[in-house]
Amino acid sequence: MSNLKKITLDQLLTGYAQGFFPMAHQELNNDIFWHLPEKRGIIPLDEFVIPKNLRRLYEKRSFQLEINKNFKSVIQNCADRKETWISPEIMDAFLDLHKKGFAYSFEAYQENKLVGGLYGVALRRVFFGESMFFKVSNASKVTLIFLVEFLIKNGYKLLDTQYLNPHLKQFGAIEIENDAFQKLLFDALAD
Repeated sequence: MSNLKKITLDQLLTGYAQGFFPMAHQELNNDIFWHLPEKRGIIPLDEFVIPKNLRRLYEKRSFQLEINKNFKSVIQNCADRKETWISPEIMDAFLDLHKKGFAYSFEAYQENKLVGGLYGVALRRVFFGESMFFKVSNASKVTLIFLVEFLIKNGYKLLDTQYLNPHLKQFGAIEIENDAFQKLLFDALAD
């Protein structure tokens, strides 16, 4: 798939269904490129790990947790960093995806103030995690627990994290070959 200046709803849905995801490259005037890594990060939902300290924090209900209360603020906060792949064009495209019911945000609040969250794309039984942010320690981690709880309760089969990082490893994230990812993706989309 070639690079783009703008991206449409249909292009996004087609790309995700094939295992691709878009990223804007600041160093290339925010051109949008499709990515399909050779190795893919996933969190097996049946092997999700919650570290003890986070389990206690989650159970204490230190954060008010919401879904789609303020999708736009979540994506804006995720983009608010020195280097970001979330260009204004990507943001607009994901706002369209959200309006059409394909993009979701999971949010953590304290005293009615958004302090952490994540967003991603939902297709059939797959959730493609895109980005997360926090303003209060552990807020994004708690929203990840909230997300996984939601996915399991609603029969999802695959949680794509795109890449693997130490932050996600503590939750049981693993890296698999693209061929294995494509099989999991096909099965989850066919269901």
